[in-house]
Amino acid sequence: MHYCEIFLMCGDAGSGVYNTTDLNNEKNPKDTCPDSIMVNFSTEAVKKQYDVPGVSLNPPRYFLLDSVDIPTGTKVRDFSGLKARWMANLQAGAISGGQPYIPATIERKSTWFFEKNKPVFILDDPEGTSWVMKSYTDFVDKNLKYENLETLGERLKLPSGWSYRARVLDEDLILRPFKGIARIVQDELQNTYDALDEGTCNYQP
Repeated sequence: MHYCEIFLMCGDAGSGVYNTTDLNNEKNPKDTCPDSIMVNFSTEAVKKQYDVPGVSLNPPRYFLLDSVDIPTGTKVRDFSGLKARWMANLQAGAISGGQPYIPATIERKSTWFFEKNKPVFILDDPEGTSWVMKSYTDFVDKNLKYENLETLGERLKLPSGWSYRARVLDEDLILRPFKGIARIVQDELQNTYDALDEGTCNYQP
């Protein structure tokens, strides 16, 4: 599923995150931020429209989940022609394009499902936490494809103590934020990973 997110940035209050999933996809059910709309998207227009201090567009990306269960806002909002629903709140300072390998927290009541016998792509940090890739983007590297993810670790500039691996799941992996708070991190290509913290997942792959 090809999607993107709009961040309405409200200073110390953090950012409201609006996601395009299952919208804007009349021509292609799996493309919810088509080029025909994105070519006219304007963060300045959205900033004026919603009277907020700032707006950021999370670069279009691709879900690696097999399915998701997440509550969203019921109202479909229009952002310079791009339709999206509220999906989460992000802490102040933790917006797309931030420092790679620096974790951030996000308020989200989601359940991610990764199916048994399928590959997942994992970062392991020096503290022993594993992070599973939730989505990838070709925004930084236009040639990045799903097929490249298995060997992505060979080209990432990982900090000392970090490592990357691909793993075929022995069982379904189910991931939920602990008490409604998820931890996320991005690599330098802006691919996004969720922490497999204690209490968030049914097992550690």
